[in-house]
Amino acid sequence: MKRILVPVDFSKEAEYAAQVAAKLAKKTGSEIYLVHMLELPINTIDPAEMSSIRSEPQSIYFMKLAHEKFKNFIKLPFFKGIKIIESLQFHHAFTGIINESKKNKIDLIVMGSQGASGLQEMFIGSNTEKVVRRSEVPVLVIKKATKDFKVNDMVFASDYKKESKKTFQNVIDFANLFNAKIHFLYVNTIHNFSTTKAIEKKMNKFIEDFKISKYTKTIYNDISIEKGILSFSRGIDADLIALNTHGRSGLSQLFNGSVGQELTNHAIRPVITFKI
Repeated sequence: MKRILVPVDFSKEAEYAAQVAAKLAKKTGSEIYLVHMLELPINTIDPAEMSSIRSEPQSIYFMKLAHEKFKNFIKLPFFKGIKIIESLQFHHAFTGIINESKKNKIDLIVMGSQGASGLQEMFIGSNTEKVVRRSEVPVLVIKKATKDFKVNDMVFASDYKKESKKTFQNVIDFANLFNAKIHFLYVNTIHNFSTTKAIEKKMNKFIEDFKISKYTKTIYNDISIEKGILSFSRGIDADLIALNTHGRSGLSQLFNGSVGQELTNHAIRPVITFKI
């Protein structure tokens, strides 16, 4: 891990994400890319001439304001000793984040999320969900302040199909950064029921191909996948929830789109996703 991207809207949640990113950067010797997407009022932009946004007085005002906020943001004490690259872009938030990730060959995106519900979720949670679905690199979603980000117990929830193995070494590598124990979890529901024997066989076959020093295996029954993941994670006081994703189609067949939204927008615990 050499490059970490943190989308910044100067909110408290963005600061929480930046603080975690700083912790990871110091642990891995990474650079941090801070990016702010400036979505200007539509009447300040000439659709036929995107370069015109820099000549409009109102646009210039918003740019200067954003740069001033960046100056103050970078002065936060946890950035000390870390190389910071800041970027101000004119894009819709999620497309700009994905573009910046590809352009700068980012290894990890760390995002803050309010995890609001109701109408607010349409404006707050949707960008997080879109980035999680479209990102080619892991996305770590942070919900609350943490003075010292540690991962002692990581829950890995999966369907344990063969394709899920493609990126699982990345999950192990992240866990190894903290010498964390991986808790393999399969949530069994009435709508996706399988026998204990069949699930155990599937989980054992999945795990046997990897070298893992500390782990547990659990089959957990619940009324839905997302509730099972959240309940189990709460029960063991997990530090992090890890999931595989399938890109634009949402999370894996075991986890439909609504589950992804539930976990990335509502889980109090951090959630990290790895694209298959």
